[in-house]
Amino acid sequence: MEFRRLVDQELKDRRVFIRADLNVPLDDTGAISDDTRIRASVAGIQHCLRAGAAVMVTSHLGRPKEGELRPQDSLAPVAHRLGELLGREARLVRDWVDGNFTVNPGQVVVLENCRCNPGEKANDEGLARRMAQLCDVYVNDAFGTAHRAEATTEAMARFAPVACAGPLLCAELDALGKAVTAPRRPLVAIVAGSKVSTKLTILESLAQKVDQLIVGGGIANTFLLAQGVEIGASLAEPALVEEARSIMAAMRERGAAVPLPRDVVVATELSPAALARTVAVGAVGADDRILDFGPQTMAELGTMIAAAGTIVWNGPIGVFEHEAFAGGTRALAAAIAASGAFSIAGGGDTLAAIAKFGITERVGYISTGGGAFLEFLEGRELPAVAALRARA
Repeated sequence: MEFRRLVDQELKDRRVFIRADLNVPLDDTGAISDDTRIRASVAGIQHCLRAGAAVMVTSHLGRPKEGELRPQDSLAPVAHRLGELLGREARLVRDWVDGNFTVNPGQVVVLENCRCNPGEKANDEGLARRMAQLCDVYVNDAFGTAHRAEATTEAMARFAPVACAGPLLCAELDALGKAVTAPRRPLVAIVAGSKVSTKLTILESLAQKVDQLIVGGGIANTFLLAQGVEIGASLAEPALVEEARSIMAAMRERGAAVPLPRDVVVATELSPAALARTVAVGAVGADDRILDFGPQTMAELGTMIAAAGTIVWNGPIGVFEHEAFAGGTRALAAAIAASGAFSIAGGGDTLAAIAKFGITERVGYISTGGGAFLEFLEGRELPAVAALRARA
């Protein structure tokens, strides 16, 4: 994929504008509860500082209203934490679009929540041109927002003197390209979630690329329904049965497969105290809800994963938050961790499962993007990446 990279740019005495993803969770007191995204952004900022650049960093935080900066939308706690991680002051600047501030080589400032600027979400070119005048080098290091065409993610890249990708964005695109564009075969994709409708386009796209398409959660229930299997009171989307059949047919035509469960874990309610039972797929009762895959199914899927060359994972197999229904996702995580394949995982629930089952260090690449990760899997061109490619 052709785009300029930050590591290849001359930065000494240059003004560098970094669009980062510092959208961290805050607790009820306004304190940062997880600084992962801030820590992940440090490498790109430090690279610029070591090269002698004057560094400006901005991000969105929360869901602010344009033209209004409420206390809960301020990047103040982010700036404080970033300064701690960098070992130097990271001064917070308000009302920065017109350049009413100074930053010298070797210094870093945090520009207040960019989504508070009128025109940001609308990708306003006038706003983007004003912001582009602030810098000599524009850096997008926010893969999590790469699927959104906004002023700091897309238009600004078109108007800055130089536009390039930071280390986080480069790593994401390199890993995703390796997994989807030129994978080592067999390519196995795991796509799970509550609804087919939210991931239909991903399923349809992957059906043209992968060797095995493992579906889980409510999505698997819809596929079972499409095969005429009784699923009792399980979550499913009967209106999308034909789409599920079409996906399975497309896979068969390519000599590929959508392996469906042989045994499942069911209960009549979803709660920590629910009585879980493992039954054959054909033995699901009218009041039963399918909440996980059974051990026979997971053994078969484990064999498939062990033989894979590339694994793409998005979504847990069952309701892993409850221990009674965590076995399928735990077995899946273990199989991926033990596999010699290149693996890439993304999505909030997937990352939570990876953390819960302790396999973070054994996944080839963990994507920081949710929507951007899914849209890349669909084969869509991400607007922020398209802008960088056009400038290359």
